[in-house]
Amino acid sequence: MLRSAFLWLSNRDSVFKFTKRNKLANKIASRFVAGETVASAIEVTRSLNARGITASLDLLGESVHTKEEAVRARDGVLEALDAIASTEVAGNVSVKLTQLGLDIDESLCAANMHTILNRAKELDIFVRIDMESSVYVERTLRLFTNDLQPAFGDLVGVVMQSYLRRSGQDVSDLVERGARIRLCKGAYAEPSSVAFDSMREIRASFVVLLEHLLERGNYPAIATHDPRLIDHAIQYVERNAISPERFEFQMLYGVRRDLQTRLRERDFNVRVYIPFGTNWYPYLMRRLAERPANVGFMVASILKESVSRR
Repeated sequence: MLRSAFLWLSNRDSVFKFTKRNKLANKIASRFVAGETVASAIEVTRSLNARGITASLDLLGESVHTKEEAVRARDGVLEALDAIASTEVAGNVSVKLTQLGLDIDESLCAANMHTILNRAKELDIFVRIDMESSVYVERTLRLFTNDLQPAFGDLVGVVMQSYLRRSGQDVSDLVERGARIRLCKGAYAEPSSVAFDSMREIRASFVVLLEHLLERGNYPAIATHDPRLIDHAIQYVERNAISPERFEFQMLYGVRRDLQTRLRERDFNVRVYIPFGTNWYPYLMRRLAERPANVGFMVASILKESVSRR
């Protein structure tokens, strides 16, 4: 129930406006969002790089309604690419197609992606296309497989979500194409007709896709904080003599920093997904929806930390 409530809240603009003015909410957000500017995201990236961890910068926002908003988002991604190149931090970028105009005009979205990828090609920086809710999967994969991957090859990759029932076939098709895939569980509310309902089913799907990608994938990204899935991945690569250089683990900024450190200590590649920007509220609600049991702990910790500094 709490998960559903957070997902519902993620779409409430009125709550977003109130939350942005609330100091406690901003304190919680700072745990998961690296500020509102590219400069703040670069600073976080530097600190991660110092620990041997790479980054993927994500300018927050999705489902824009006008061409002007889509162009502003495109320019924000270009700014992030330029900042990565000029500061020479170890990082790439992630983008959402709805933020770049997919709901307005697919040709507009494609044009914005070509502009981004042409700049990324000049700078030699990888770009990952995030997967959004199930209603966008078909259009996202069509644009990726018919246009972007043929034009830009390994410069661009895509995300697969283990909770979607269709992902098994999609991953097989993408592996055959040599696509670079990030595998995650999925964070959107979906009907049972398209997504697995139980965590047991989602984990089971993740394991099947994980093993396929580790065995045959093109530098897959294993994006999870679930210790059982991480342990399974480690055991699988050790049992099958798969080099750690052939894949990477990915985690979200502010989540399971202890796991990030332990994986690096074992010489596994680790990349942290760094969201930034003014539109942080929907992202924060989805993160809380994923781990509702941690909400009370986080609030208590932040309050305790604030009081101790007075």
